[in-house]
Amino acid sequence: MRAIMLAGSVAGLAFAAPVAKAVDFTGAGATFPAPVYAAWAADYKAKSGESLNYQAIGSGGGQTQILNRTVDFGASDAPVAGDKLAAGKLLQFPAVIGSVVIIVNLDGIAANQLKLDGPLVADIYLGKVTKWNDKRIADLNEGVKLPDLAIIPAYRSDGSGTTFVYASYLAAVSPEWKEKVGVATSISWPAGNGAKGNDGVAASVKNSKGAIGYVEHVYAAANNLVTAQLKNKAGKFVSPSTPAFQAAAANADWAGAKDFAASMINTPGDTTWPITSATFILLPKNPAKAEQSLAVMKFFDWAFANGGATAEKLHYIPLPASVTARVKTAWESEIKDSAGNPVWKK
Repeated sequence: MRAIMLAGSVAGLAFAAPVAKAVDFTGAGATFPAPVYAAWAADYKAKSGESLNYQAIGSGGGQTQILNRTVDFGASDAPVAGDKLAAGKLLQFPAVIGSVVIIVNLDGIAANQLKLDGPLVADIYLGKVTKWNDKRIADLNEGVKLPDLAIIPAYRSDGSGTTFVYASYLAAVSPEWKEKVGVATSISWPAGNGAKGNDGVAASVKNSKGAIGYVEHVYAAANNLVTAQLKNKAGKFVSPSTPAFQAAAANADWAGAKDFAASMINTPGDTTWPITSATFILLPKNPAKAEQSLAVMKFFDWAFANGGATAEKLHYIPLPASVTARVKTAWESEIKDSAGNPVWKK
């Protein structure tokens, strides 16, 4: 298990409840948002003196650890079902929005030169399309020289919210995928090789000619990997970019989403990127140590107010202000100390 240690700080802001001394706090889970959590936490530590120790172990591990109360918060890219939240006495809220991109390793193919569509990508991972010069790929890429090379799909071997987001997209565009494979944080992959974490998949693709994989966009950018265009629901080929992610986020139905689990998968619009999703925080409604939960909420309150520019620099999308206001209302109404009093107060 590889831990990412995050230390944080806060820029002068009036917190909901002052504390006499700095409180360090812990979290574990999704690798998808780990880079932005690390950047936020470094700033937060410098100004508040409070440190976040975050272990990027995958969404499945994050869910398990918070259910077992071995960390102060869990992090999951996959929204947790309402009955599981209720059983675990957990509040779920979004932290930031990110996007999953498709990466390839092909000689002579530049970034965003290759065009793919959802049903084709699903069939690659179903093991039905096995060569890069397959007619279906060639038909989408007229004039592009495609090699007579085996396609090597790479996927997450660990329980992963990134996998949940990616599989959700494949299920939305491929009835066969939906029926035969489905959507979960861990699935039985029909084809390809597994690797642990977003960084593991990125490394696997970078080191294998003919490979294709899926990672959070920041991992593709950090490793200088070649991303592909995707055809969106409107039938337009789009490249992964901040405006395309923002277009998808703008179409999310936050008001109608139970437990803040608004879907941004394959949303309509000419410019939308089709694999976009929020990533979530899981916080106990009945914390054993109220000061630890308060430290978590203070951190994310600071991030909502001050972390937008950092998030965008790392290719994430900040939450709309209307959503963060609803999150803080949920904190106040649902997270109580042992005496039944709100831990978070306006």
